[in-house]
Amino acid sequence: MDSLSQIALGAAVGVAVMGRKTALWKAALMGAVVGTLPDLDVLINHGDPIRDMTLHRTESHALFYLTLVAPLFAWITAKLAREMHLFKYWLLAVWLVLITHPLLDTMTIYGTQLALPFSDYPFGIGSVFVIDPLYTLPLLIGTGIALARKQVTGLRWNTIGLAISSMYLLWGLAMQFYVGTLADKSIAAQGLSVQQRLVTASPFNSLLWRVIAITPEGYAEGFYSLLDSDPVIRFVEYPRGEDIYNLVRSNWEVNRIAWFSHGYFKMAENNGVVSITDLRMGVEPYYTFTFEVAGRSTTTNSDTILFITPKQTIPAIDSEQSLQWFPQRMLGKTDQSLVEFLMQK
Repeated sequence: MDSLSQIALGAAVGVAVMGRKTALWKAALMGAVVGTLPDLDVLINHGDPIRDMTLHRTESHALFYLTLVAPLFAWITAKLAREMHLFKYWLLAVWLVLITHPLLDTMTIYGTQLALPFSDYPFGIGSVFVIDPLYTLPLLIGTGIALARKQVTGLRWNTIGLAISSMYLLWGLAMQFYVGTLADKSIAAQGLSVQQRLVTASPFNSLLWRVIAITPEGYAEGFYSLLDSDPVIRFVEYPRGEDIYNLVRSNWEVNRIAWFSHGYFKMAENNGVVSITDLRMGVEPYYTFTFEVAGRSTTTNSDTILFITPKQTIPAIDSEQSLQWFPQRMLGKTDQSLVEFLMQK
């Protein structure tokens, strides 16, 4: 999740654990600071953008390592608060703040390697978008009222904020499952041969859901809004560049994205430049993570693929048209994909 959500969650957890034992501002400040620590790994330069992407949320988000360092951070916190006699409570608070951070991140689709060092599997559920105000606001309001009112009444509001935000996560899981059942029925009705499919929340909300399905010929994308009048999801198919992938699949960076995305990727070649895209994050034709990984050297005898240091490319987004499409699709006023919407303008 975004930094503000992690700060809000950390502060709320800190107040919930320490609220009756120390000053509320101390509990909230500790939670906010400790809740941001795992994400400091973004400051590490791993040498290229693909390594930076896939090595984010690794050891710093692993439950085992966070549990190991919790006593150290708890000792520092208790020392700074001059409350060493409350060390065991600070330890519980710090540990809970640390582990709820990656657990919340796991609800997004990105990929969190929380089982290290036992497994490097990148967990990503996709039932909530990385920024969702409906998740974050209850935490901010609950903790804010707690700090303003103090003690018993304030703590009650903090608990309410935590409860509402947690129920919102459960709502996301339930809706993701529901849309998944509709997607399976629509896939069968349209006669699509699907190898795997994924349902993810769209930006900033849990009303509009995106479904992506990998097929033998490429991939298909569909959308469903909870406000749609028809429970049928219409899929639009696109090529996936399997022929290009077969030429570059020996490359470490290409395989890294293929692994990290759980197979939800596409290859493309434009003007002799080969790129790979993570299909999970974005909407056709705009994706957050696209990387140039190779170039084609043309000679009189053959075409040779030359691998290059990966370079992330930023899509030129038609923001005006996209912003028109998004609310219309979310409110169920159109069943067009973004690509179709852009083509008609």
